[in-house]
Amino acid sequence: MKLRLLTAAAALTILASFGASTSAVAQDRYCLQGRIWGYPGNCQFASYAQCMASASGTQAYCGINPRYAFARRYRGYR
Repeated sequence: MKLRLLTAAAALTILASFGASTSAVAQDRYCLQGRIWGYPGNCQFASYAQCMASASGTQAYCGINPRYAFARRYRGYR
């Protein structure tokens, strides 16, 4: 009985994680950049505020992710 319950809970967790995932482009709009991080830097921030909170107290700054900035946008057929 316990094994079935544990298996069901694990299956539900896996299914919920797939449903909650967002696209990678939406997650990495800003990069933490600086001497330590280089260019493009640590690109795991969805908002500028998140990036600036991580940069606080360090000699780092936040810039837009070049992959996001220069990504081709789907415009459909002309």
